[in-house]
Amino acid sequence: MMRRFSTIAIIGVLMLFFLSSAPKPVKVLMAGDSTMADKVLYKTVFDSLTGKSYEEPFLERGWGQLLPELLNDKALVKNYARNGRSTRSFIEEGLWTELLNNTEKGDFVIIQFGHNDESVEKTGRYTNPAQFRLNFVAFVAEVRLKGATPVLCTPVARRNFDNTGRLVPTHGSYPEIIRSVARDYRVPMIDLEKLTSEWLQHEGVEGSKKYFHKIAPGISRLYPNGLDDNTHFNEAGARTVAEMFVKEVATQKIKGFEKIFKK
Repeated sequence: MMRRFSTIAIIGVLMLFFLSSAPKPVKVLMAGDSTMADKVLYKTVFDSLTGKSYEEPFLERGWGQLLPELLNDKALVKNYARNGRSTRSFIEEGLWTELLNNTEKGDFVIIQFGHNDESVEKTGRYTNPAQFRLNFVAFVAEVRLKGATPVLCTPVARRNFDNTGRLVPTHGSYPEIIRSVARDYRVPMIDLEKLTSEWLQHEGVEGSKKYFHKIAPGISRLYPNGLDDNTHFNEAGARTVAEMFVKEVATQKIKGFEKIFKK
């Protein structure tokens, strides 16, 4: 009986040893807004005429939601991006602290803001340009203190064409502030505004529609009158942006990131 107990104990110790010695996954932590955030796959709609509730597909996607498809099993994506967040509200709501508390040496922290910081009329999220820069500088310093690598991103472009078919920028000075922080502090930076602007311009006014969260009237109970969203992506758009990000990371040879790409 004692011999059997000893054998079981040895097996248990060996299992614990092998589990503890297995390499921990590299975390890819994401801070950002709705264009990066994870989205639910269904939403509940209540029909007041029938008194019934229906599960309706929700087709909006953030590019961070599609990023795990492109990474191998050595990576673990933790997406803290949330709808409507600016650098200011992300900090004030404790999301940045939560992300930082889960950041360890060797991790990567992807940071993309700008869509909501510029909203002067929305006082809960507006961040003036000077404070926006200070927030990014603080993000970089705090991630580096953790021994992790910050990767900055300019905000993705909106589908905003003028009547000549030219894509018009909508983010003001905010993308350039991110570029300047990247230059001044030697931080890896993926210029998603530039990349997505070139992509949308190439696709054109009509061709670019298929990448956004657009729904014709009468198709979805969520949007009975239809939806014409030129900011948020559907799955095809989100996947395209995630692929752009990964391709640019590979081009820049950001140290350590290539080890977690799918081959």
